[in-house]
Amino acid sequence: MTQRASPPPGTCPNCDGFASAAITTGGRNERGHLHTITADCPACHGTGTRTTRSNREGARV
Repeated sequence: MTQRASPPPGTCPNCDGFASAAITTGGRNERGHLHTITADCPACHGTGTRTTRSNREGARV
């Protein structure tokens, strides 16, 4: 039997590691190139990795 592939540890569960996407705005410049904007995953802020709870909350004394 084949094993199911699991995502590598630390991958953002919301975007599955594909943290940024280029989106066309529909317009073109004078050279004919598409205008694009970049959208980042709101959960990982474009890093593609998840943060651990201790990293998010900071060190407690």
